[in-house]
Amino acid sequence: MATEIRVPTLGESVSEATVGTWFKKVGDVIKADEPLCELETDKVTIEVPAPASGVLSEITANAGDTVAPGGLLGQISEGASAGAAAPAAAEKAAAAAPAAEAKPAAAAAMPAAPAAAKLLAENNLSADQVDGSGKRGQVLKGDVIAAVAKGITASTPAAAAEPVKVAARAPSSQADAPREERVKMTRLRQTIAKRLKDAQNTAAMLTTYNEVDMSAVMDLRNRYKELFEKKHGVKLGFMGFFTKAVTHALKELPAVNAEIDGTDIIYKNYCHIGVAVGTDKGLVVPVVRDADQMSIAEIEKDIGRLGKLARDGALSMADMQGGTFTISNGGVYGSLMSSPILNAPQSGILGMHKIQERPVVVGGQIVIRPMMYLALSYDHRMVDGKEAVTFLVRVKDSLEDPERLVLDL
Repeated sequence: MATEIRVPTLGESVSEATVGTWFKKVGDVIKADEPLCELETDKVTIEVPAPASGVLSEITANAGDTVAPGGLLGQISEGASAGAAAPAAAEKAAAAAPAAEAKPAAAAAMPAAPAAAKLLAENNLSADQVDGSGKRGQVLKGDVIAAVAKGITASTPAAAAEPVKVAARAPSSQADAPREERVKMTRLRQTIAKRLKDAQNTAAMLTTYNEVDMSAVMDLRNRYKELFEKKHGVKLGFMGFFTKAVTHALKELPAVNAEIDGTDIIYKNYCHIGVAVGTDKGLVVPVVRDADQMSIAEIEKDIGRLGKLARDGALSMADMQGGTFTISNGGVYGSLMSSPILNAPQSGILGMHKIQERPVVVGGQIVIRPMMYLALSYDHRMVDGKEAVTFLVRVKDSLEDPERLVLDL
């Protein structure tokens, strides 16, 4: 009797995954709940455990294949007969491999939505001329309306017949070619690249800068860090202060916490703060939910929990969804100044940087203070310059006088 290995539920809005690495090969003896392979989605990497003990008799989805929830990955055979069946299954898989390689890749593009297709026909446009905002790039009705408003017109027959030209990579020299390595991008890295470029192409992105004197926060942290850790079981870092300062500023300037949906603005009366975390597989942004209702200690605990899950590759879909604003801390890697890219569809992202002692003028005197540059990138379609600057000043004021955070001022 064989047990099927199926793709588990991938989470809300995730309709497919790419098979990553198989940890086992056909003929291997496996135990129940032992990891068999990895599935890469556009948000997280998921390990697929063995549904039963036995012998891996067949692999039906190889590394690089795209699979849907419930799809068949392979089979596990029970008993001693499984060992005999394994070589035959391996030969079958090997014979099928050349045919699979010869098959051309299926088109990944989604057809335009029915309402969008009707509008495209009415305006004599093709789906190729419109940037789709739906799942897998599907063109929606709002995308066509926006394209027409921008003045996009029907292609001329000559232009329509002309094939799309993609710039080819220049060949490497004979001396360099053997020293290069070509590796396929993971689905997560492809998604990161696409989302960041889409954010640049869609949003009217602008960055405003300021600097904050970290003396008060550092003094407060040094005074209470041991007592804080003893009571709450977590270290007192800077992220708790920054997250709390951001939630205060978002309450005062709700446009920074809003997003654009077509011709509507959606104001969020809650603060789900995304915290960018670098992992060996790429950047992920788990979300601290309802951070505005948390104490600094609760925020630090949740950030610590999410950071560990991110590094272990164990984040769930729920951990990654629903953020309304993002904080990115490049300072932990030594960055002194940068302009973060928006995490669409959010309208704002705060960049933290390295704390560095610098001479500043205080009360007419030159003194040395631990200073940090702050950068707020924002969508100028949604947020005016005055609001953006005011937001960053509010964050700066809260950090330079952290008692304001405690007193909710």
